Amino acid sequence: MLDKDPIQLDKRIYLIDGFDLTVPERTGTYVIKEDALTIVETGPSPSVKYIKQGLEKLGYTLDQVKYIIVTHIHLDHAGGAGLLLKECPNASVVVHPKGARHLVDPTKLARGARAIYGDSFSELFDPIVPVPEDRLLIKGEGNTLAISDTCTLKFLDTPGHAKHHFSIYDPVSHGMFTGDTVGVRYEQLVRDGVDFFLPSTSPNHFDPEAMQESIDRMLDMNLDRIYYGHFGMTEKVELALHKVSEWLDIFVEEGEQVVAEGKGYDELAQRLLEHVKEHLRTLYVDDDHDVYILINLDMQVSALGIIDYFKKLKH
Repeated sequence: MLDKDPIQLDKRIYLIDGFDLTVPERTGTYVIKEDALTIVETGPSPSVKYIKQGLEKLGYTLDQVKYIIVTHIHLDHAGGAGLLLKECPNASVVVHPKGARHLVDPTKLARGARAIYGDSFSELFDPIVPVPEDRLLIKGEGNTLAISDTCTLKFLDTPGHAKHHFSIYDPVSHGMFTGDTVGVRYEQLVRDGVDFFLPSTSPNHFDPEAMQESIDRMLDMNLDRIYYGHFGMTEKVELALHKVSEWLDIFVEEGEQVVAEGKGYDELAQRLLEHVKEHLRTLYVDDDHDVYILINLDMQVSALGIIDYFKKLKH
């Protein structure tokens, strides 16, 4: 098993690498050390072993976990919730109102992911364990969750990437756990001095107007931090949100053009990838950089979501 110490972001928040797709710095689990030990995102089930390992390194046992929060129910963020919950006897899973039933019965969720990932599905996501209904805690727009006397988390409905998506405001750090709503941060490039953020427009709920509204909402909050599902934390909040908004326009414009030409998502994915490469070349990032393993996959999935969006507009 891959081994990595949790990343300390401050005195109370740590990040455990979930090695999603067996790749480091792809998907992570945040640990908030408050009176009620809280984690945000589980990743898929193969990541659960890394969460357990990380908690142990931080000096915690699984029975100390009180809340397991998932920003949305896509399997790369919440697929491991049921598996982890089985070993956390005192925990509840916190989920958006529109996501709850899919955690109780993940059949439809699994079917949708299997259609995208095909033969790789089992290796990437199994087992998908249902969450008992009596261990769900549903939180919607404006709801709160006190995890200590000095920290009450607040939930914001933030659609655009998915209808079953909330973001979680942490008042202590004046930061937001954003899942996928305001995009992806590429740690592999940040290490090279390149702050790079792209929108995540995967099927089947992608809505560019709703996504932009979520981005604008966070801009209006003047946050100090964004904690990304993919991957890590930035304090360059205004830069990150503006860049994702710019790329969102590019994604939608290219999608509209490809659909008008009668072409499919493969063509769109290729065009999006070329846009990214052109931009990163100006920042002296080579075309053979390791980050393209992830960006290429992200462009494939994002292209699917964009084409799906335009198809729905026709009906």
